[in-house]
Amino acid sequence: MNVINMISLWLIPVIIGFILLYGTIKRVPTYETFVEGGKEGIQIAFSIIPYLVGMLVAITVFRESGALDFFMNLIRPYLMAIGIPADIVPLAIIRPISGNAALGITSDLIATHGPDSFIGRLASTMQGSTDTTLYILTVYFGAVGIRKMGDALKVGLWADFIAIIMSIIIVTLVFG
Repeated sequence: MNVINMISLWLIPVIIGFILLYGTIKRVPTYETFVEGGKEGIQIAFSIIPYLVGMLVAITVFRESGALDFFMNLIRPYLMAIGIPADIVPLAIIRPISGNAALGITSDLIATHGPDSFIGRLASTMQGSTDTTLYILTVYFGAVGIRKMGDALKVGLWADFIAIIMSIIIVTLVFG
């Protein structure tokens, strides 16, 4: 265990040092390149703000309008019939949309049910194995001007769906 701690402590500085050394060997002006990348990063950050605000407003409207609760009440009997806790569904729905909202739901589930409960473990596994697909597409694709994102959306949502199903299966098998 001590070796893993040492590796995790030194890995990022070693990678950064390697990149700087490699750039210097290749005669790349590393500092100037870093500063130029920082300038581009700030420009990108400002360009994604409208997309970010739009996504956050959409998430808030979805949650506050009662649409999420309506959907939950609609599918609760079916989930209970196959042994899936209905409390986990809001996380499964929100996670592809917003990482912060999903983290809030995960924190709430863990605070309510406990970290060692089935729901706590399932929420943690689901949080770690899925991604914020719609957020990524909206913000990053919008920032670079990509308008046709249909295939990326399909693949991303399909991957999230598989990760959610596998989270349920694995947590059920491991923690029963």
